[in-house]
Amino acid sequence: MKTILGEDSQDILHELGQANAQFTQIYPGESSVRQPVHTVYGGAHLFKSDTIPKLGALALKSLEEYAPDFVTFAHALQLPGHETLPTAPDQIAALEKQLLSNAKSIRREKHSVWLAHTVYSRVVEKLKREAVEDFRIDFEDGFGNRPNEEEDQTAESAALALAKGMGEKTISPYIGIRIKPFTEELKARSIRTLDIFVSTLAGATKGKLPAHFVVTLPKVTIPEQVTALVKLFERLEAKTGLPQGSLKLEIMIETTQSIINHRGEATIPALVSAAKGRCVAAHFGTYDYTASCNITAAYQTMDHPSCDFARHVMKITLAGTGIWLSDGATNLMPVGPHRASAEHGHLTGSQLQENKEAVYAAWKLDYEHIQHSLKHGFYQGWDLHPAQFPVRYAACYLFFLEGLDAASERLTNFIEKAAQATLVGNVFDDAATGQGLLNYFLRAMNCGAITEEEVLATGLSLEEVRGRSFAKILESRRQLQLA
Repeated sequence: MKTILGEDSQDILHELGQANAQFTQIYPGESSVRQPVHTVYGGAHLFKSDTIPKLGALALKSLEEYAPDFVTFAHALQLPGHETLPTAPDQIAALEKQLLSNAKSIRREKHSVWLAHTVYSRVVEKLKREAVEDFRIDFEDGFGNRPNEEEDQTAESAALALAKGMGEKTISPYIGIRIKPFTEELKARSIRTLDIFVSTLAGATKGKLPAHFVVTLPKVTIPEQVTALVKLFERLEAKTGLPQGSLKLEIMIETTQSIINHRGEATIPALVSAAKGRCVAAHFGTYDYTASCNITAAYQTMDHPSCDFARHVMKITLAGTGIWLSDGATNLMPVGPHRASAEHGHLTGSQLQENKEAVYAAWKLDYEHIQHSLKHGFYQGWDLHPAQFPVRYAACYLFFLEGLDAASERLTNFIEKAAQATLVGNVFDDAATGQGLLNYFLRAMNCGAITEEEVLATGLSLEEVRGRSFAKILESRRQLQLA
C-alpha cells in the first residue's frame, strides 16, 4: 500500500534512532554481573589476609551455638509456620530423619516444615562455602579519626594484606575500600589514604586489582566530589600501571542533598553522570540520612518512612541503568551481654538465657529489616558482624523460596507464549516482564537460595539462564523451531 509521506519521514526516523540510541546508552538494563547480597564492613586496622575465612568461621560458630538445628532457627526468626514445629529434641531428630528420606512428600504435605529445613541447610552450606560475598576495608566510621601517621601505616598494611590475600585466594569475590568523605575538613586525608592504598596494592601485585574491586565514597553531596574521585583514579592508573578505567566507585546516599539538590532536582543522576561510567553501585546510609532529616536517634531505623522515600528515589532514578542498589545495616548486634572469662568462670544458666534472648531479638530485627529491603527491591544490604550472616542468607533464601513455585509456573507459561508469538512472526512486546522473571531466578541461584535442579523445573536450560537474556532465549528457541 502506498504511503503519503514516503521519503519525507526519513529525517524523523533518523532523529528517533539517535534519541533511542542515547536512551539505551543511559538505560542499558540490569548488569549481567552477579550482584552480591551483602557488603560486610570492617575497620581497616583489623583487616588481615585471612580476615574473610575467619569471619565465615565465626558466623558458622554463632549459628551452631544459638541455633544448632533448623527448628530452633525457625523459632528464633519466627519463620512462616514455626508455631507448628516441635521443640522436643527427639521430635526434631525424627523430623530431620523424615526430611532426609522423603523431602518431596513433606514439601507437598508440610510445606512450612520443608521450607524451614531447606532454608537452614542452605544457610549452613553457604556459610561453609562462601560466607562473605563482598567486603569493604573501612577507613571511615569503622576506623575513625586517628593520627595521620597511624592512618598512613594502616593504609599501607591493609593494602599489603589484601595483596597477600589475593595470592592466598582468601579474599571475598567482591572487595574494596571505603575512604573518608570529600568534605572540606577530610578531603586531604581521604585522598592521601586512597593514594597510599592503591599505589601500595598495585606495587605489591604488579599492577593487578582484585576482581570487582571498588572504592566507596561516603556522604556524597555534590557531583564535583565524584568528579574529583574520577580524576584521582585517572592519575593513579597512569602512575601505577593499572589498566585505564579499572578503578571503579560506588556512591553513598547519606544526606538529603544527595536526594534533592538546592534547585529541587534529583541529585543522583548528576552524581552518576560525573562518574563517567565508573559508578557500579549506590549504597544507602540509613543512620546518617535520618540524622540529616533531623530524626532523633530513637527513631533512626531501617524501616522509617523517610528511608523508604529515599530508597524509592534511588530506585526510580537508577532503574534500568545497571547500577546496583544496596540498603544499609541493622545496628543492633546479635551479641549476648555476658561473656565467660578466666576471671569469672563459666556463665550461669540465667546468663546463658539472657545471651540467647539478646541474640534472638537482634536476629529477628535484622530479619525483618532485610525482608523489608527485599520487598522494596533492594537485594543487597550491609552486615556489620559475622553473627548477622546467617540471618542475611536466611531472609534472602526464604524470600526466593516462598515464591519459587509460582515464579516457575509463570516463567514456563510466559516463555511458551512468547516463543509462539515470535514463531508466527508477531512482535512480543512484554519482554521486560520476561526479563524480570528471569532475573528472579538469576538472583536466587547466584546467592544459593535455589539449586540448579530447581531452575531446570522452569523448562530452561542452565545455559539459557546463565545467558541472562530473555530476548536471546526467545531468539534461540525460535531458530530451533524454524530449523
